[in-house]
Amino acid sequence: MGKSRRTIPEELLLLALDPTTGTTAQPQTLDLGLAGAQLVELSLAGRIVPDGDRIAVILARPTGDPTLDHALELLRRRGSPVRAAHWIGGPRLGLRQTYLAHLERCGMVAAVPGQVCGVLPTTRYQASDDCTNAAIKQRLDTAIRTGVPPDPRTAALAALAHAVGLGKHLYPGNEGRSSRSRLRDLIRYDPLGGMVAHAVMDVQNGLPAQQSRPSTTGRAPAARNGSVGSRGGSVAAAGRVGARTA
Repeated sequence: MGKSRRTIPEELLLLALDPTTGTTAQPQTLDLGLAGAQLVELSLAGRIVPDGDRIAVILARPTGDPTLDHALELLRRRGSPVRAAHWIGGPRLGLRQTYLAHLERCGMVAAVPGQVCGVLPTTRYQASDDCTNAAIKQRLDTAIRTGVPPDPRTAALAALAHAVGLGKHLYPGNEGRSSRSRLRDLIRYDPLGGMVAHAVMDVQNGLPAQQSRPSTTGRAPAARNGSVGSRGGSVAAAGRVGARTA
């Protein structure tokens, strides 16, 4: 996977980055969203497929992205399909810092050292190219404003942004209420993104994976040809996510 395209985890983190404070919005839930974003990106890269409410590796070949390849290897080591909620809520916290360091190495953000109260050291992060962040946000704005079905990457990004609570960061106040509602509704355009977003919110709400709602369509067979394949079994989850309020 070359770097001609930003990955969904990278874009989610850039959306969360506050240009004024140099910190990320929703830090408590962003790790979960980044873990979910990795699943969506790996699926789009043809490495994994949804298998009901589980994730199955169908191609273990590295993507060329070190953060995604680490996640892919961890999934491969499981040896059998893993529930999305188990993966997202697993003991792999710290993804926010991992991706901040990754974006710094890639030149997408710059680390700015500072101090809190003149004593405690801290680090702020500034996007290296404000146009990049604006372009990411513009994709969401366009989908919200026009109602035209977005591409799968934008739909998945919207689903994850909603799941981790970035709606109020991106569209604040009462004036942003309708935009937050429409952001949530974009989930229906990407079933896998909706399923993953649903798993993110279940983990936030403390629901163990074994209590996850059963799919009304049953478990879909994993594809065998190395392609992304069918996303059957996740449409129902996407519909449930879309029913949630902003």
